[in-house]
This record gives sequence, C-alpha cells and structure tokens, in this order.
Amino acid sequence: MSADKTIEEIKVGIADWKVAREPMRMITLGLGSCVGIALWDPYEKIGGLAHIMLPDSRQFSDKSKPAKYADLAIPDMLAEMLRRGARRNAITAKIAGGAQMFSFPDKSISTLNIGQRNVEMTIQVLRSLNIPLKGRHTGRNYGRIMIFDLSSGDVYIRSIARPLITI
Repeated sequence: MSADKTIEEIKVGIADWKVAREPMRMITLGLGSCVGIALWDPYEKIGGLAHIMLPDSRQFSDKSKPAKYADLAIPDMLAEMLRRGARRNAITAKIAGGAQMFSFPDKSISTLNIGQRNVEMTIQVLRSLNIPLKGRHTGRNYGRIMIFDLSSGDVYIRSIARPLITI
C-alpha cells in the first residue's frame, strides 16, 4: 500500500456503509466481532464498504439502522453500487473481522460468538446474491482496520503488532 497522502480517504463508521469510485480509498476502524464487507466492480472502479455489527435483523423490531445488519446492509449497498453504474455480474467481495473478542468457559455456547455468526451470515448473504468471495481475513481474537483501495480493489488489513496483510 502506498503512502500517497493525495488520495482522499472516506471513513465508514460502525453500522454504516458507503459507496464511491476510484481514486478514493475507504477505511473502517475497530473491526472486532464486526465484519467489514468490500464490494468492488473492477471495470467501473466502483466499490462499497460496509461495517456490520450483527448478522440478522429478523430478531430485532427496530430496523431504523439497516446498515447494522449483514442481511440488510449488503443488499442495500449493492443496490446503490448498481444505481451508480456498477456492473452486476462483475462485482466481487472481500471480508474482514468477525473475531471472537471475548473468551467463554463453555466453548459449546456458539451463540455468544457473534463474530463467527457475523462471518457466516455475511457469506450466506453474498452467496444468495451470487457475489463471489475473493478474499477474507476473519476470526481469531484481535481487532482489525480495513482499508479498501478503489483503484486496484486491494484490501489491506492492519492489526496491532502484526504485519500489514493484503487480501
């Protein structure tokens, strides 16, 4: 990743998504159990980045913040990319996050592993939309920063005391 400070960065907050076009770079911070989803059209150089907190909106009555949920954020972000001229059959995905930030004595209680559930639902939604998953850096027990370069489609993962990773 170049240290070019002239490229504008768009920050994507928690429970949010944004869509942009090259030469932008999109960044989301604080991916613990949350999942970052980068969608990219390499021909039109249009991309979207979402930072979801929860896998499934069906168990919640308040859906006033749809970007919070994988099942709502991904289709909404895809629709905005298409509205801006992305080619539906060219779009691919890369994901990061989904860590298990807390340790539980009873390992059989998978419902408490929200990170794993976020990753599983994200993959399920991508499959249902026929969006190929081209890269991922998920799981483990540490947080991540996700940087998405809309010129190349590269996604960079930064973590404390770990090398920079490109997916």
